[in-house]
Amino acid sequence: MVLRAEHLGKQVSSPEGTLTILDDVSLVIPKGQTVAVLGASGAGKSTLLALLAGLDDPSSGRVWLRDHELTALDEDGRAQVRAEHVGFMFQSFHLLPSLTALENVMLPLELAGRRDARTAARAALVDVGLESRVSHYPRQLSGGEKQRVAIARAFVTTPSVLFADEPTGNLDAHTGERVLNLLFEMNRQRQTTLVLVTHDEALAARCTRRIELDAGRLSADRMN
Repeated sequence: MVLRAEHLGKQVSSPEGTLTILDDVSLVIPKGQTVAVLGASGAGKSTLLALLAGLDDPSSGRVWLRDHELTALDEDGRAQVRAEHVGFMFQSFHLLPSLTALENVMLPLELAGRRDARTAARAALVDVGLESRVSHYPRQLSGGEKQRVAIARAFVTTPSVLFADEPTGNLDAHTGERVLNLLFEMNRQRQTTLVLVTHDEALAARCTRRIELDAGRLSADRMN
């Protein structure tokens, strides 16, 4: 087991009263699975991802990442677990504009205190085919190149689980397909557990499991 959630709920206040984003979601994700999280806009997909990653606190329920109960830790404790076990990819890349590609990939290694950060980051960029772009800033990279930097950054710490939120949402179909092929190949090589939010049925079909949310509730959980 890499991830486990028990009776997760998330409510937020709104002018109309309390709004339920997630309602009583429980699941177990074992090592090495690739999991697609699907549902309409507003179904709670990104909220579920944030709770599983310890980026947000649930209103009710508990989450474990490996042997760590994230919901029992403070923010510093959750940040430490994320640094050791979690990688992220986002639709908008989330690269720091003032850092080169190499420096962006080095960042999680430096935060973890790795002395080989520069060497490991350069090797990760070679793995994603960007050895000629290590000194380029995000503004000098195409969308596909930015997402490949994000892949290198996500995998450079050899995470137990990689969370991806609409990872090709800002890319054209051809570039998105190339990025996905790279993502799944890297995931296969590193034996990382992959949990991704998507609206794309073709992408979901490439995963070993699909979880569907409907109005914050788990409506389907099955193997592909």
